Amino acid sequence: MNSHSLDYQQKTLLQRLNWQDWLYALIVVAGSVFAYVKYAQYMDIYEVGFLFGAAALFSYIGWQWKRLAKLVLMVGVISLFSVSLYHGEQARATQVFLLKYLISSQSAIMWMNVFFVLAMATYWFALFKRSVFTGKVATALTWSAVLFGFVGLMVRWYESYLIAPDVGHIPVSNLYEVFILFCLITALLYLHYEQKLNTKQLGGFVLLVINAAVGFILWYTFDRQAHNIQPLVPALQSYWMKIHVPANFIGYGSFSLAAMVASAYLLASKGFLASRLPSLEVMDDLMYKSIAVGFAFFTIATILGAMWAAEAWGGYWSWDPKETWALIVWLNYAAWLHLRMVKGLRGAVLAWWALVGLIVTTFAFLGVNMFLSGLHSYGTL
Repeated sequence: MNSHSLDYQQKTLLQRLNWQDWLYALIVVAGSVFAYVKYAQYMDIYEVGFLFGAAALFSYIGWQWKRLAKLVLMVGVISLFSVSLYHGEQARATQVFLLKYLISSQSAIMWMNVFFVLAMATYWFALFKRSVFTGKVATALTWSAVLFGFVGLMVRWYESYLIAPDVGHIPVSNLYEVFILFCLITALLYLHYEQKLNTKQLGGFVLLVINAAVGFILWYTFDRQAHNIQPLVPALQSYWMKIHVPANFIGYGSFSLAAMVASAYLLASKGFLASRLPSLEVMDDLMYKSIAVGFAFFTIATILGAMWAAEAWGGYWSWDPKETWALIVWLNYAAWLHLRMVKGLRGAVLAWWALVGLIVTTFAFLGVNMFLSGLHSYGTL
């Protein structure tokens, strides 16, 4: 490490900021003010707080991660341009060329699906051909998928209000919307670690679980017409949904990322693709970081869910199947972290455990909705 890098790291965050960072924060805040002025009549006090809280949060994260700052700006610009094309009429989604084929909510989400499939194929090609250039293309395709996915969600949010003001809601309310959110969060987490730890060789593995979700989105769209915007059921008409669901899916995304890294770890430990994949130490560290982040956010989400339950159903905990399986997931990863941090366990045992954890998490997320009934039955297939 040279002296210039050392001096940079020793500076505080505010000392490291340049005029471009401050301009970015100013644009984010100005965008939030614009959204408030234009849509204040649709917002309650909690949503106003979330809006400006998100502006502060994305400013801070954007300062730390420059590529995310660019993503935030591009999502904002494209989403506002898309919204401007509607002129307050939902029907224009199928009449205006750019909306119909590119940046209406459904079109943008379909482009997200396409880019994720292409990214997965490109990552695997890059892995087997050891192609640095192809790996960069795969990363660009993944960023493109994330861009279109977030544009799709933002425009879908606006479209819900075009149906009727009392129908409008943040698009994290049903399985179709949260599967999109899962894809985006998992991809962003991976892209962060890819840049930080130089792990492009793992992209194909991580994109496998993302494309499994893409497959569900496509089936749910064409077989069940789930892309149609529906009014919220009474149980979901709460400000808690806006923070509980995203926190939950940061947890789910992190656990899924750890499981796919674990699959690569197990292959490399047996000699398969070992010369192409990152070292076992790097993959072990990535598994740990992912599960630690996921556990923190899943804990927060569980606490928020309990507070939401107390408001909606009169009690913090009722041993509903969803709550019970959430506790099982939490205990599973608490034990994983305990064995690694306190007992110093490493290697294949924890990798297999991370893979089994994904099965447990998947059942808690999806299986409960399919096979069990309870207070959360509004999320059934």
